Amino acid sequence: MNNSSISVTTKFAIGDDLLVNRIGYGAMRLTGQPGNFGPYANWEEGEQLLRRAVELGVNFIDTAEAYGPGFNEEIIASALHPYPEDLVIATKGGINKPTPDNIQADGRPESLRRSVEASLKRLKLEQIDLYQLHRPDRKVPFAESIGALAKLKQEGKIRHIGISNVTLEQIEEAISIVEIASVQNRFSFSEHTNQDILDYCTQNKIAFIPYGSLGAHPLKRGAPLATSEGILADIAVQKGVKPNQIALAWLLHYAPNIILIPGTTTISHLEENMAAASIVLTSEELTALNQF
Repeated sequence: MNNSSISVTTKFAIGDDLLVNRIGYGAMRLTGQPGNFGPYANWEEGEQLLRRAVELGVNFIDTAEAYGPGFNEEIIASALHPYPEDLVIATKGGINKPTPDNIQADGRPESLRRSVEASLKRLKLEQIDLYQLHRPDRKVPFAESIGALAKLKQEGKIRHIGISNVTLEQIEEAISIVEIASVQNRFSFSEHTNQDILDYCTQNKIAFIPYGSLGAHPLKRGAPLATSEGILADIAVQKGVKPNQIALAWLLHYAPNIILIPGTTTISHLEENMAAASIVLTSEELTALNQF
């Protein structure tokens, strides 16, 4: 049986020019609770976590106007501005969130323009490296929303455009209008519903940024596990790590264009997530993991 180690690349170039480490940081949880609404209660601790993330090698941070709304972008700027030269901040727009449980898609061109300009101000940037449409708005033709972002890119307010929560047909429609640098859809070890979209992005060298990369419930050693999660626990025990770390390492091995954005509010968990980048899986382990 072939039990050789499978090496993986640790970096990916978004839009061919923004080289980032493939484990980044998803900042959504640094907001008020419940509903990711309002400012983060432990603001200074959140700033410390963001600074520690950069110290550990994170140079890709994912946020959105809807997180807070606005406060998540503000804590990133508060903690990290002036930014390290290689730090890429990706934000998203196209959602209105007046209350924690009231989330409204808004892909109108005039709304997207206001959102981009507000994010630039909060993040203290002149240009957003990666701006993603948070979700399509059924009330607005998709081409109009993408066209509005294309115009903002032409004006220099956006460097690269991404899309999120989209179908394969919508990706192809967007690409017919403007270059698309990233797709952010749900994907994890236990949830492959967007496999066709990941395959398309891999073939076309588009960054795929899975959210929910550890599933709805983080995996914990000793917790009841389904059969598919049991293999994570078995391999984790053999390597002396945690199942969560194996799940992240598997994603890094799964496709070279996957950029991970696990979120956390503790430095210890952040360090644990970052350590997953150094886990090397063997061909035998990958064969076992890929069965699920």
